[in-house]
Amino acid sequence: MKITDVKTWVVGNPPPGIGGKYFIFVKLTTDGGVVGYGEAYNATFSGHVTARMIEDMAERYLIGRDPHDIENFFRRAYSSGFTQRPDVSGMGCFSALEMACWDIIGKEADKPVFKLLGGQVHETLRSYTYLYPHTGSVHSEDAPDGRNVYNDPEMAAACALEYVEQGFNAVKLDPAGPYTAFDGHQPRLIDIDVSTRMVKAIREAVGTRADILFGTHGQFTASGALRLARAIEPYDPLWFEEPVPPDMPEVMAQVARGTSIPIATGERLTTKFEFARVIENRAATILQPDLGRSGGILETKKIAAMAEAYHIQVAPHCYCGPIVGAANIQLAVTLPNFLILESLKQWDGFHATLLKKKIEWQDGNVIPSREPGLGVELDEAVCEAHPWNGKDLHLQMMQTPLMP
Repeated sequence: MKITDVKTWVVGNPPPGIGGKYFIFVKLTTDGGVVGYGEAYNATFSGHVTARMIEDMAERYLIGRDPHDIENFFRRAYSSGFTQRPDVSGMGCFSALEMACWDIIGKEADKPVFKLLGGQVHETLRSYTYLYPHTGSVHSEDAPDGRNVYNDPEMAAACALEYVEQGFNAVKLDPAGPYTAFDGHQPRLIDIDVSTRMVKAIREAVGTRADILFGTHGQFTASGALRLARAIEPYDPLWFEEPVPPDMPEVMAQVARGTSIPIATGERLTTKFEFARVIENRAATILQPDLGRSGGILETKKIAAMAEAYHIQVAPHCYCGPIVGAANIQLAVTLPNFLILESLKQWDGFHATLLKKKIEWQDGNVIPSREPGLGVELDEAVCEAHPWNGKDLHLQMMQTPLMP
């Protein structure tokens, strides 16, 4: 079996924009006509530049080769251009192609990918959702009157309670204020106050029916993160996510030692080499690899195995499209140290439209597909009908320093 063709799409994500401004998908085809789909979680360059990078990598390292040879492909892509070091852009491209290879491998074997990775540990997968506004944009700055589920405790509590009634037993929010290219910074007193009132209101609304996942985006210095952690500790969050920038796990470890809240991190990291530094420094007890960036399915299986040896849990990240979501599911099913899965409001809306068959969700849990490969099929007609024509990045930080 040989890979003969590669095709990419950059698909615009219509309002409310859950999962980012656009999604980057790839399709690989074999000489036997078997098709595999993948997705990149890549925010460093525009979607169309990234799509061309994916095609370039495929032409160099995959076309004419057997998709089963994942380890061989990883080493050649990881070493591309005399690098041999974690490269978030390169590994975003690799991750998309790698999961497409696994989709093909599973289809050829007539097995779901999880059956080829050690088999099934979990029958269902616990999931969580962000708090999302009922109408309008998911971007807090777009709220028409300034009030939304990201900064208003009453609205946040009502939204959390609604999700609990739908079946979720974990909800996530990130009310800790702006994040900029110049972080970490000290939290403003107003941000500590809003964060505390938000978490308090949600806890009072849901009681013990749901965990609260407190997200940040690496905004703070270690001392600033600890100030915020002390304020929200009484409401017992399940995790405090990425409290400091991801480039120095030694600094994140200072936060981990100073708070009772479990530290979670990983969406911006790639390959076992970066995750190893987090583990070695005891910087987090929950890892959040995103399979569209972390190195794909097999590399993240290795990351999870390293974590297992240290009793660290894995909560796959997914702020992108449904192909990464499907890959997360296939891997999570196999992990003894799986904790919880990011779910984008039951995989409904545009995410469901992109798939020929919706990801199954029931009573707060994802039901893993038993179809061959990744268990989902991308609807190419929908991709063609929603091209992304913008120049924005998938995600963007504030470009000026935060003024107190």
